[in-house]
Amino acid sequence: MTTTELIILNFAEIRRKSIKLWEGLPERFYHWKPDENAMSAIEIIRHVLEADYGWNIIINQGSMTNYQTPWEKRPFVSLADELEFAEPYRKQFLESVRQFSEKDLEEKKVIHPGNGERKMLGKYLLRIGYHESVHAGQFLSYLRAMGMDRPDIWD
Repeated sequence: MTTTELIILNFAEIRRKSIKLWEGLPERFYHWKPDENAMSAIEIIRHVLEADYGWNIIINQGSMTNYQTPWEKRPFVSLADELEFAEPYRKQFLESVRQFSEKDLEEKKVIHPGNGERKMLGKYLLRIGYHESVHAGQFLSYLRAMGMDRPDIWD
């Protein structure tokens, strides 16, 4: 298995567990948040799904200067709707990752738009997985605060 294949496998496993968590959220709690400054539960889900669109621009060294998300002004309907809408962007992102060679992962640099830092592509891809994992932990804490049963993601 190549490094790229392992990274994609890791992305798939993280997403599988995220979806398992998200499916544990009753619709009546979509807009729940622990405080006024926090994202709501459905906003966390959208943030994670929407990120694939931005990651794809970044890893392909596109410009984020005039970034416009396809989710802009899109109403929150349901988890199923969010997943369906996000699927083509997820596929495109994973296809981009699949195209990278070992040399690309080790030598190509990307610029993180949040702080302008240059990062090695391979390390940056691992940080992408970490980003979603952090939000999975955040989502678990939301479910706990709501008093909901938390899906078992430790299979």
